[in-house]
Amino acid sequence: MKQENEDMELDDKLTNNEEIVQDETSTVEGSEINGDNTSDEDDSLSKELNELKEKHNELNGSFLRLHAEFDNYRKRTLKEKAELIKNGGERVLTEIIPLVDDLERALEQVHLADDKDAFLEGLDLIYNKFENFLNQQGIKEIETTGETFDPERFEAVSLVPAPTEELKGKVIDCIQKGYMLNDKVIRFPKVIVGE
Repeated sequence: MKQENEDMELDDKLTNNEEIVQDETSTVEGSEINGDNTSDEDDSLSKELNELKEKHNELNGSFLRLHAEFDNYRKRTLKEKAELIKNGGERVLTEIIPLVDDLERALEQVHLADDKDAFLEGLDLIYNKFENFLNQQGIKEIETTGETFDPERFEAVSLVPAPTEELKGKVIDCIQKGYMLNDKVIRFPKVIVGE
C-alpha cells in the first residue's frame, strides 16, 4: 500500500514536470518565431500606453469622487435652504406671541366692563384676525388642559392636589399658552399639574 502511494506521487511529479517542460518549450518556440524582434520602441510605446491608462483611471476616479462630493453638497444645501425657509420667520413670530397674550388680557378686562358691546366686538375681530395670521404662518397653540403631563411639551410651574383621581399627572390649568411652529415647540406652555 505504501509502495502504491509512493508510485502515485512519483507519477504526479513526472506529469507536473512534463507540463512545465511543455510550457517552457512553447515559450521558447514563440520567441524564436518572433525572432526576438521586440524592439526598444515597442517597449517604450507599451510603457507609455500603460502610463496613460493609469493616468486615465486616476483622473476618472478623481472625477467620480468630486462629482459625488458635489452631489452631496448640493443635497445638503437644498435641505438647509428648505429648513431656513420653513423656520425662517421664527424670531419675528416669537416676538409677536406676547402681543397675543396682551390682547387676551385686554379682552378679559373688556368682558368685565359695562357698556362694552362695540368695543368688545372690535377687539374680538382683531384677535380673530391675528389668530388667523398666526395659523397661516404655521403657528399652532399647544393643547394643555386635561392632557397628560409631558416634560417634553409642557413646563410645570406648580403642582397642586388633583381634584379627582383621574386628573393625577394631568394638566389642570394653563398659566401661559405654548406654541408650535411647524411641529417645533417655540414656546413651552406653563401649566399647573395635578398630583
